[in-house]
Order: sequence, then C-alpha cells, then structure tokens
Amino acid sequence: MLFSSLGLSEEIVRAVTERGYDNPTPIQQQAIPVVLQGGDLMAGAQTGTGKTAGFVLPILHRLSDKSVKGPSEGRPPIRALILTPTRELAAQVEESVREYGKYLKLSSMVMFGGVNINPQITRLRSRVDILVATPGRLLDHVQQGSLDLSKVQILVLDEADRMLDMGFIRDIKKVLALLPKQRQNLLFSATFSDEIKELAEGILKNPKLVEVARRNATADTIAQKVLPVDRERKRELLAHLIKEKQWFQVLVFTRTKHGANRLSDQLNKDGISAMAIHGNKSQSARTRALKEFKSGELQVLVATDIAARGIDISELPHVVNFELPNVPEDYVHRIGRTGRAGANGEAVSLVCIDEQKLLKDIERLIKRELPKEIVPGFAPDPRIKAEPIRMREPREGDGNRGPRGGQPGRSGQSGRPGQPGQGKPRQPGGATGGRPGGSTANRSSRPGSGSGQRKPGNASAGKPATHRSGGRNH
Repeated sequence: MLFSSLGLSEEIVRAVTERGYDNPTPIQQQAIPVVLQGGDLMAGAQTGTGKTAGFVLPILHRLSDKSVKGPSEGRPPIRALILTPTRELAAQVEESVREYGKYLKLSSMVMFGGVNINPQITRLRSRVDILVATPGRLLDHVQQGSLDLSKVQILVLDEADRMLDMGFIRDIKKVLALLPKQRQNLLFSATFSDEIKELAEGILKNPKLVEVARRNATADTIAQKVLPVDRERKRELLAHLIKEKQWFQVLVFTRTKHGANRLSDQLNKDGISAMAIHGNKSQSARTRALKEFKSGELQVLVATDIAARGIDISELPHVVNFELPNVPEDYVHRIGRTGRAGANGEAVSLVCIDEQKLLKDIERLIKRELPKEIVPGFAPDPRIKAEPIRMREPREGDGNRGPRGGQPGRSGQSGRPGQPGQGKPRQPGGATGGRPGGSTANRSSRPGSGSGQRKPGNASAGKPATHRSGGRNH
C-alpha cells in the first residue's frame, strides 16, 4: 500500500514522499482512514510504530479541506488540539505537523512549561490552526485569558497511558470542560489499562478500535539479555562493555536523578563521555546533551524514565538498564527506544541480587524469560545478600500531583528525528527541532539532524517545551 492510496491530499503526499517515505506502517494504514472519515478513534500503538503520522497526516488533510468553511470574521480559532505528556514529545509532534504540512496554508504552535510564557501569549494573537501542548501550560494560558478552545474540532490525547501515569487526569478533565461537545476525539495509548478504558468511555463516542501490537509487547528486532552482576560492580561492568565492544550512542537508564548524575560523573572519570538528562537539569543543559548525543559527540546519555520519554534517536543501537525500573511497564518503554522501524537493537539489563523480583515482574509482563549471560570476570558473588531497593524519586510531570503523579518535576529532552529502517521501506513521521514559540506548517525548512530511515509519527525535539508556572514542569 502507498500513501497516495489512503485518500490524503496531493500536498501532504508530496511532503511525505520528499521525506523518502512511500509505504504507511500498520497503525497508519488503520488509523488514517478512520480519522479522515471524522470518527472517534482508540488506538493501541507503542512508540516506534509511526503513530504520530497516523493522526497528524489526516488532521492536516481535514483542516485543509477547502469545502469546509471557517468563520467569516474575527481571529481564526484553534481547530485541532493535541495533548502530550511531556515537552519533548510536544515539540516532536509539532515538528511533524510543520514538516508534513509545509505545502498547506495551516499554522501550528507548540506550548509547554519551562520557558517564558510571554512569547507564547504573543504567538497566540496570530493564527494558530493546530496547537500541540502539555496540559499544565495549556491551563496556565486559560487562566490568563490568552487561549480560547471553544472552537476546537479535533482533540488528540497522545500517550494517554503516560499522562494518567504522571497524574494528569485532573488537568485533562479541566481541558475537556473547555472544549465544544461536538468534536472528533482520538486517543493513542501504548497500553489499554482499566484506567485508560474508563477515560476513553468518558471521551470517545462509538470509537473505532485499532491495535497494532499486543499489549506490552516488545519488538522482535530488539535483542534482550540480562547480565547478572554485583550491585557495587555495575558501573565497572558498564564501562567494560562500552570500551570492550566499542559501543557508541548508548542510552542508559537509572531509577533516580541523583543516580543519573553520579553514573555520568563516574563514566567521565573512566574516560567515557557521558551526560545526564532529568528534571533537575536546566533546559539548555538538556538541549546540549541531546544535540551532542544525536551528533555522536557524546558516547553515553544517562536518563531517568520520564526524561527519556519521546527520545527518538535514529538507529539507536544500545539501551542499557543500569537499574531495572520499579514498574515493569517502564521496561517496555525503555527498550522501545531501540530496534525501531525494523532496525536491530540491543537491550542489556545489569541485574544484581536486589532486583530479582523486579526481573520476574518484567518477565511475567512480557511473557518471556530473558536470557542470562555471565560476563567473564564479573560473575556475582553468591555470598552477597539482597538488600531493599530504594524507592524511585517521584515522577517528573507537568501536572498537579495526582494519585500516581508524585511530585512535579521536569523531564529530559527528545532526541534524533525519526525511526531507523535498515533494509525496510522508510516510513514517515520523524522530525526535529520543536520550538517553544510555535511556527507555521508551511515552512520550507528541513529538520535539523538525523540519519537513517525514519518512521512516521516520531520526531525529535530540538528545543525545549514549556510547562506550568508555579513549579510545574514539562
């Protein structure tokens, strides 16, 4: 199947083709026709499947339809609202809007916390057809009277499971109350928990359900293995692997921001260039770290779970779980940074005696036992006893504290555009260079960096997004 057969406008297909994409991914094949018809959609799709283009392309088509007349007077209203859990994902999505809508007379804007709100207020005084936002900063604008959502025609909740996990449910409900009742609703989620189903029932009307991967599935293109090691030798083993195997572009996960800082410092002392990204890092530091990581100047990026949400590094070869996550679903999200769009990737977990229960929980979730491999010279000492694991720091988020949201904080930045596609037809959706102030969709500029083949719907943010004032981040 080709994009030209999906019913998209010539201008959109042209922009997609110029990016080197010909064949839609499974989620795009199923979602695009539903959105074009104007129906509500509940889509199960993990990152790396091209889901962003699955809603961006048909939204661009619908809003550019010349047979649908807009208001005859007054400022043109915001017609599509896309909510995302993190600033980096917001910037990525808005970049996709610009890239695929560059031949259309539509304008877009991204808003999120962490940057000055005044330029955003100024931007809102001009035309904005498509607004991509995090919930916190969106409500800040509503409180200041700078934003009118009464004419929104299409609402997208992207990565809805993560938004609930970060405690955004109250903010989402506040936003819903500001929207017209007659609208099209699109909900995308990597998992369909009971909470997601409950949220969907309250928003969607007779939705079409599409699902492209079984719940909590891990990609077959990711080679997963567990390396048992003593807790005090993890850093030594990681440095050994990076040097011995000459790994580059290694994304390493820790449970806490403090742990990320400490590990990156230790790796630098070992002669391995590393930087950490997490909520306590300044936006400029996160932007710099991602830029250097994408370009290959930085060998290792150490991240917390939320900080890595939305990172799309083209052909990222290695993901390392320096510490297993306390929530098994986070393992799926972590290793999903690699092995994308048909490319091969490797996910290595350094597991000590303390983490055996966490490992069993992960294996139960993904319905498979992960292969274990002892690295010569790093066999665990059987005399060491398990110790309690320090609970992770509260989740970093943009919203109010919720039942699962923990303390607010900032997450990291997004990464390189697009998805890898070695030996496979390239897919649309990658993009880079999100801007806090917003931009027009018909810009002719190309995204910043990025190599390899890319899949639709996943982009990377070059600049930070915004979040709420008063301590809210994302």
